[in-house]
Amino acid sequence: MSGPQSVDRALALLDAVADAPGPLSAKALARRVGCSLSTVYHLLGSLTARAYLIRGPDGYALGPRVPSLHRSFQRHLGAGAAVAALLPHVRRTTGAEVYFTAYRGGRITVIDTTAPLTDTQHPFAPGLETRAHATAHGKALLASLSRAARRRYLADHGMARLTERTITDEERFEAELASVRERGVAVSVGEADPAYTCLAVPLPSRPDHALSVSLPLEDFRRRRGEISSLLTLAAAAFPTASE
Repeated sequence: MSGPQSVDRALALLDAVADAPGPLSAKALARRVGCSLSTVYHLLGSLTARAYLIRGPDGYALGPRVPSLHRSFQRHLGAGAAVAALLPHVRRTTGAEVYFTAYRGGRITVIDTTAPLTDTQHPFAPGLETRAHATAHGKALLASLSRAARRRYLADHGMARLTERTITDEERFEAELASVRERGVAVSVGEADPAYTCLAVPLPSRPDHALSVSLPLEDFRRRRGEISSLLTLAAAAFPTASE
């Protein structure tokens, strides 16, 4: 087997291992990917040789090449030393979990966060953002796009109803984004997750990036103005890409 089908199946194996709670055997991977065991062994050999996977007594797990890919991913999307310093600073000043998000190539991605990676219950995690219409960072980034680009994004990704507060009507969403542009701050009150509110501001020096925080609803009600000001100040101080 060679060509695009081989690449696609190798990536499917990598995804299956990444999504699993623990190591997976070759037989389990063959069932998940839907191909023969001999094919799986062939592809696993290449993935382990390149250190994308490792083979242990309980099966296959992610290998040491993966963290370096993540670091390169962050660097390519603008999360360098400035972001590494910014996020914990905002975490200390606001007392809320912090996120750095980017719009690139028609997709919105959470690049980095102060939320512990081991907290699997946290509703916002690094990776592709599929709920941009319901999150503050998604609104902040979509508000900076042209109407045509925004329509393409929503056509590609949809506006699923996630909670009773989620905005799913395009015209109402446009009005919401007009308010975001006017205020300079995007807010999502229980739209992506009923237990959380998030606030976001675009970075003046990098309009395709956003800085955001998430916090429980009660904290938001008490500290909305304070946190909005802290976020705005932090974003304004962020250096340009050339600095």
